[in-house]
Amino acid sequence: MSQDNIFREVDEELRSDRMRAFWRRFAPYVIGAAIAVVALVAVNEGWSWYHANNAAQSSDELYAAFDLIDGNDLPAAQAALDKVIADGSGRYPTLAQFRKAGVLAKAGNTAEAVAAYDALANSLDNIRLRELALVLAGNLLIDNGTLADVQSRIETIATEGNPLRNAAREILGLAQYKAGDFAAAQTSFEAVINDPMSQSSARNRMGYYLAQLLSEGVVTAPAPAATADNAANAIDQIVSDDAPAAETAAPAAPATTESAAPAAPAAPAAPAATTEAAPALQ
Repeated sequence: MSQDNIFREVDEELRSDRMRAFWRRFAPYVIGAAIAVVALVAVNEGWSWYHANNAAQSSDELYAAFDLIDGNDLPAAQAALDKVIADGSGRYPTLAQFRKAGVLAKAGNTAEAVAAYDALANSLDNIRLRELALVLAGNLLIDNGTLADVQSRIETIATEGNPLRNAAREILGLAQYKAGDFAAAQTSFEAVINDPMSQSSARNRMGYYLAQLLSEGVVTAPAPAATADNAANAIDQIVSDDAPAAETAAPAAPATTESAAPAAPAAPAAPAATTEAAPALQ
């Protein structure tokens, strides 16, 4: 055996001894870390399964409560909703709380329903859900509370930029009408009509309300801007800013044909008539 082979074998033996010593020293930590990773993965998967299973169960229980409500079995529906509120997972308890307040109102327990909506408005972390609870409470208080009760809940919601502004304006207007503040009610209804984002069904309802105010003689005729046609025309002008330019450019065509057809000098008068009539359509 050559001297090089001897040195090589000794070197390999030393490396092997160092690896065995390293493994004996750090093996418990390596094995422990591997077990911890496996345990964490197992716990996470188990929790995800448990949460998904509970969410599915909560969903089934909530829909079962909805069926009871549709069947007008309100006591059983309340018991089912209470179970979801107590034991449900995810957002299902919150949905059950909203529905329970509606069931209380349907059963004639208006004060309890308003209290339930107020509790939701004071406890939820989502601002839109809080505002929804206030709007629903305000809706119940139109016939069961004072104008101050309604205003304290929804007056700050009936402002520009709020997604629920038109629902709040309608409720506020009805409460103002009930309280005898007819001018304020007219303003609230017209604000819904003049909002470009209002749906046609909402505009129609506001039109009925304003017609009722006019028929009772408690308000004067609404301002010209407060009509559904003007609101629609305002949207059209926003969408197509070049519409007036097209109208004024129309009379130029007859002028070019004047030399070719001198026998018909009255032809250019037609565009002028149409441009004068256009504002009347608005």
